[in-house]
Amino acid sequence: MEKDYYWVDKAAEKIIKEKGNKKEYVCASGITPSGTVHIGNFREIITTDLIVKGLENKGKKVRFIYSWDDYDRFRKVPKNVNKKWEKYLGMPLSDIPDPFGCCKSYAEHFEKELEDSIKDLGFKINFIYQNKMYKKCVYAKEIKIALDNKNEIIKILNKYRNEPLEKDWLPLVVYCEKCGKESSTKILDYDNYRLNYECGCGYSNEIDFRKKGVIKLTWRVDWPMRWNYEKVDFEPGGKDHSTVGGSFDTGKQIVKKVWKRDAPTYLMYDFVRVKGGGGKISSSFGDVVTIKDVSEIYEPNVLRWLFVGTRPGSEFAISFDLDVIKLYEDFDRCERIYFDKEKVNNEKDLINQKRIYELSCVRIPKKYVKKDSFRHLSNLVQINEGDLSKIKNDRAKYVWNWIQRYAPDEFKFSVHKVISKEIKELLNEKQKKSLKMLVKSLEKKSFNEQSLFDEFYKICKAVDINNIDFFEGAYLGLIGKKRGPKLAGFILTLGKRRVIELLKNV
Repeated sequence: MEKDYYWVDKAAEKIIKEKGNKKEYVCASGITPSGTVHIGNFREIITTDLIVKGLENKGKKVRFIYSWDDYDRFRKVPKNVNKKWEKYLGMPLSDIPDPFGCCKSYAEHFEKELEDSIKDLGFKINFIYQNKMYKKCVYAKEIKIALDNKNEIIKILNKYRNEPLEKDWLPLVVYCEKCGKESSTKILDYDNYRLNYECGCGYSNEIDFRKKGVIKLTWRVDWPMRWNYEKVDFEPGGKDHSTVGGSFDTGKQIVKKVWKRDAPTYLMYDFVRVKGGGGKISSSFGDVVTIKDVSEIYEPNVLRWLFVGTRPGSEFAISFDLDVIKLYEDFDRCERIYFDKEKVNNEKDLINQKRIYELSCVRIPKKYVKKDSFRHLSNLVQINEGDLSKIKNDRAKYVWNWIQRYAPDEFKFSVHKVISKEIKELLNEKQKKSLKMLVKSLEKKSFNEQSLFDEFYKICKAVDINNIDFFEGAYLGLIGKKRGPKLAGFILTLGKRRVIELLKNV
């Protein structure tokens, strides 16, 4: 491709321009595992991954780091967690028991949930667990620098506050060594690496924070500190972090003033909604759509494609309704365009579609293999009552999951084994006669979809039946509903023998 139209490549070029031609670039993202990591949070992960790929496609070496901010304090009990966990509020997430009893800690439960759910999506991530970094005192020198520059930090933060910070404010929290909480600890004084604190529980102590990892920088200082420590070149951020005076804005100023380093190249991403829902998804509510939920409906390349094709700054919705069929059709079209199996007249659209496909694929296939459509498979899995062993198609499991969980009732069906007396009573004489003629036609001739469709209208004319009544009769006979899949294709998929056996006794 001679021209770059796509946003990923433009962003990669911007990083190289702003950060210079480096041996290795660092792209970062992360989150606090305060609850289930939902599909909205996934946008940060895949946005970072796409930029990683954009840089790699330009021949650059890239390291993708993802920080679990699991040394943050527990602030709120999500809906899907027992209310008894309120007693742990104020403790670091890494030190709280797993409410579900399967992992070593609260944080680890939600971390593993996310890590397991993205294994098939092609990410090469180096996970960093901030509780381990802080507990090992890795950031002691950086904390000392922040304390030495606290007045400069206060000036920056106060520019955007309605009420200024207290003069004795420090960019630190201390987790009490006795009760484990930071909600009622107070730093009395500090000198160099020595720090005195007391807690509302009655405990007090003097520590050397090079040796005891019980302190943590506050978020607005922690973020720029890690940009410097990890030498981050790129990091995206949500809409809520991207306002004037927001955490990225103040972080950019703090990292420049305190650590004499430029902030990473930044890309804001908008929220992801679930179609039919509204507004921002929140982990603190617990009842959210997870990456696992989405990955059970959308195969890996299609799931990636949903995000690749939308610029990060645009809000979009994840669909679970009938739109799923159209989205799979659009992905299949994108694949055909990439392999030159479908023509596109507009050069810009052609280049974009090919680039979108490249970025969507976990691994780009060596050659084109035509896929069965989602719509066709939705008929096939229902005809076979969910027995995927009879279908032998990787996509079929996603289709069957969708049928079971999200498909509207009018889309679902099951094929009769025999036509009941009640169904026969619903059929009028013309419908019965037309179905018997259909049986005779199927016994005598072979059809393709178009020729069978034409046969329907010959039968309607011969019986003098309204075509709507004919189709209703056929659907009632086959599935007990007045509407169903496109009839000609449906009959051919069912197989002539099965249809003949079913309809001959109407």
